[in-house]
Amino acid sequence: MSARAAPSRRRQAGRRLRYLPTGSFPFLLLLLLLCIQLGGGQKKKENLLAEKVEQLMEWSSRRSIFRMNGDKFRKFVKAPPRNYSMIVMFTALQPQRQCSVCRQANEEYQILANSWRYSSAFCNKLFFGMVDYDEGTDVFQQLNMNSAPTFMHFPSKGRPKRADTFDLQRIGFAAEQLAKWIADRTDVHCIVFAMTSGQMWNHIRGPPYAHKNPHNGQVSYIHGSSQAQFVAESHIILVLNAAITMGMVLLNEAATSKGDVGKRRIICLVGLGLVVFFFSFLLSIFRSKYHGYPYSFLIK
Repeated sequence: MSARAAPSRRRQAGRRLRYLPTGSFPFLLLLLLLCIQLGGGQKKKENLLAEKVEQLMEWSSRRSIFRMNGDKFRKFVKAPPRNYSMIVMFTALQPQRQCSVCRQANEEYQILANSWRYSSAFCNKLFFGMVDYDEGTDVFQQLNMNSAPTFMHFPSKGRPKRADTFDLQRIGFAAEQLAKWIADRTDVHCIVFAMTSGQMWNHIRGPPYAHKNPHNGQVSYIHGSSQAQFVAESHIILVLNAAITMGMVLLNEAATSKGDVGKRRIICLVGLGLVVFFFSFLLSIFRSKYHGYPYSFLIK
């Protein structure tokens, strides 16, 4: 029974082959070649993107802001593929340009980029670049840009919109304002631009350790302004906060332990003394920096 069925199945297969359109094989071959080509193009695109991100990360490890000429701008900012956002400052820092605003804005931009570089949220989704007019005149012409400084955000997808150009005339160029604008424009919601400690301030601002008065030789370890601080000041504040914390620990130990009552009383007095004295010292430093602050405690 099975021997008779085999020729029948071969005859049916032969009929199906005869009825297959003669143009199907070239079409199938073309479709196969197209799929291979698309797969190769996608792989090439992924490799190019990986190379670009790797290069940007390498530059960022050395400097928080990398300078670009026309070729670099077109390759890393304008040309696809790109899965990262770019913040670019267009400026004119050469002395012959005499752009004092450019120098001031550059200082704030450096603070902003450094705070991102040193933050724990730093990743490969956001990079900071700069195009100087004398190094990228063609870029200024391409963007029809005739003023500096200008800050622009180039999103990871699509073209920049009107809101991707920072409104410097209305908002100013303070690092804090730039940070708010960038957080609003980018998809990187984990950005932390705030300087959360004195050591972070030292990394970004690069202040002197202390100040020596050239007239009388007196050394100041506390800066007289609320907008700046010395390195020594950061260390002093750190010690004061550590002493206050130790006092709080001793107070908690005296309240929760079940040891000798006399010993607990001594621990309580020591802890209270640490908190009161060093908090008063900390408050006096605050008063010296924020002139006109009316409150004090023990130390003025």
